Amino acid sequence: MRRLMWIAAAAFGLLGAGIAVAHEGGSRAVKQVSATFTATTASNVRTSTCTGSDNVTYTTTRGRWTGTAAGDPTLTGNATVDAELLVNSAGDGFVSGKLRIDGANHTSAWFEGVVSGGAHIAGLAEGRGNAPWSKLVANLSVDWSSAGGFTGGKLGGGTTGGNAVILTSGGCTSPKPETVEAHGALTLGANNATVTVAGVVCNVPADLSTKVAKFHGGDRVEIKCTSASGANTLTRIEAKGDHD
Repeated sequence: MRRLMWIAAAAFGLLGAGIAVAHEGGSRAVKQVSATFTATTASNVRTSTCTGSDNVTYTTTRGRWTGTAAGDPTLTGNATVDAELLVNSAGDGFVSGKLRIDGANHTSAWFEGVVSGGAHIAGLAEGRGNAPWSKLVANLSVDWSSAGGFTGGKLGGGTTGGNAVILTSGGCTSPKPETVEAHGALTLGANNATVTVAGVVCNVPADLSTKVAKFHGGDRVEIKCTSASGANTLTRIEAKGDHD
């Protein structure tokens, strides 16, 4: 089966100093869908049989069947099924193929499934719609016969066929921690545990304590901190104009 996320920034001045804040994120959305389909008009159907080394007779059927699909707007239109089925003498076997639905939207999905009793197929279809970010994953069920083609087909719909979903852009955002940058006069907290520049207070982590100790109150510096859960943590401090 074919396996079918910018940075926003704002800057403002505060008492002659500069501050900038940035964050980023991306998302996907999931929509449950369903449709029914039939494809009974056959063309270019070829059937062959053989006897395997297990002395079981196998029948292979290849062809194209056309019909209609209806349900969710993305899954409504003319339906075309190109499939190959391999079943044993008991009617049990395997099917693989492609389902195309041409309507207001064009959806194309590859599928694989199990044939039971020579008459029922259950499997999974996976493909795409018009937009490259629109991905279909659907439980598929359908009845089949060599004479009648595909009938009572379901994409999703629950119960027998399970559900189907389309993945699209949207959904929840997962922002990364904000970053805060400021420049101006430095104020050091007790034991250099914090630095304050232009009103931005950042906690000093252990790996930056030695560097912070080299500065004095009133020095002009540039700092960068990450912000999460209401607390800022220093990630960089440099004398203003020093970017080494």
